[in-house]
Amino acid sequence: MQPRNMSMSGVVDLAAVKAAQEAKAKAEQARAEAARQGGGGAVSPADLVIDVDEAGFETDVLQRSTEVPVVIDFWAEWCQPCKQLSPILERLAREYNGRFVLAKIDVDANQMLMQQFGIQGIPAVFAVVAGQALPLFQGAAPEQQIRDTLDQLVQVAEQRFGLTGLTVDPDAEPGGAQVAPQAPAGPHDATLEAAVQALDAGDLGGAVQAYKNVLGEDPGNTEAKLGLVQAELLQRVQDLDPQKVRKDAADKPGDVSAQIAAADLDLVGGHVEDAFGRLVETVRRTAGEDRDAARLRLLELFEVVGAEDPRVTTARRALARALF
Repeated sequence: MQPRNMSMSGVVDLAAVKAAQEAKAKAEQARAEAARQGGGGAVSPADLVIDVDEAGFETDVLQRSTEVPVVIDFWAEWCQPCKQLSPILERLAREYNGRFVLAKIDVDANQMLMQQFGIQGIPAVFAVVAGQALPLFQGAAPEQQIRDTLDQLVQVAEQRFGLTGLTVDPDAEPGGAQVAPQAPAGPHDATLEAAVQALDAGDLGGAVQAYKNVLGEDPGNTEAKLGLVQAELLQRVQDLDPQKVRKDAADKPGDVSAQIAAADLDLVGGHVEDAFGRLVETVRRTAGEDRDAARLRLLELFEVVGAEDPRVTTARRALARALF
């Protein structure tokens, strides 16, 4: 479930680790401000389900998503499947007790938001985490599928972005948001922050090394794994001539190196399906070391986008068909 940039341009967010750090910082600022004002107060259960329009989207969704995952339910009064799905989402929002907030958007009254998210039909459910949007599902899905999806969302928000949710008090007045206490800093936070700073400075080699240093001590560190594959991708494409790469790929369909380079550029440019499709087709028509090279690069790009992304799921199936 890999988030994508909230510009909604379709471009893969290759600075997701930076966004994670920024989200943590904003959440800490919110805690500090609440403490300065006398501790604020926990949210009411009524704060877990909100109606959102275009005017309030920036505050109610984007800003709030730096504190807690925001699940968006796009609906309309005339939509019968919406009337089946919305009550389930509302009930689960309260059941999950602050681990996400449900934002309900009436598409008839908010056509611009519907267009920005590229919604073709409703009900459609998205999430925004740390200012980044990702599709969850479309249609009136079974409750168990919804639960599984929400569990994945909460896990990603906690592990990748440090968003542990909101404290809910049944006796609290609506509007009194208070972020739940966050876990103490991890042993590799300083090195991960150094990697983010290196990315900011354009020092991709330094960022790669910093992530490798973390993984050398903690091979299972999710943030470092994600950061490394993203930094390595940016490092590979930084000196490429896009026009030449694309011409080579078009002129030499059998040149595996040319197809791999073009796929990297496709992904960085946000053309995720094109990148995946190019490499799947390369795997299909090659053998031996060439096939392995294309397959391994495709697996790396899967990591960049995120295993839970539906585009990765589709491409994995296509890869399996190409291999077997």
